[in-house]
Amino acid sequence: QVQLVESGGELVQTGGSLRLSCAASGGTFGRYDIGWFRQAPGKEREFVATINWSGSSVDYADFVKGRFTISRDNAKNTVYLQMINLKPEETAVYYCAATLYSPLASLGHTQTYSYWGQGTQVTVTS
Repeated sequence: QVQLVESGGELVQTGGSLRLSCAASGGTFGRYDIGWFRQAPGKEREFVATINWSGSSVDYADFVKGRFTISRDNAKNTVYLQMINLKPEETAVYYCAATLYSPLASLGHTQTYSYWGQGTQVTVTS
């Protein structure tokens, strides 16, 4: 069973950048596909980005393409989400999640993931 801890969230201005980290422990990290999701107050949790176990396949929500980059370092048991040109409407709690060897087409859905972190707050001020 894997445990996930997100970090890197903070207060930034519109147009700013952040890099979020998702550190894993307690499992064989290289076996897990990882997703990033976010949830704003009063809204449902939504898919942001995903990367498969090897890092060979990634996918993004349309609204972050070209601005967010997901990557992983299996030697460090960590997945990263680099975010640039942030917008106020992207203020949310950002979560990472893990699942074992799942089809890429399924990785955009919250129900695919078995393990979740506690989240990190990203606040973008206008």
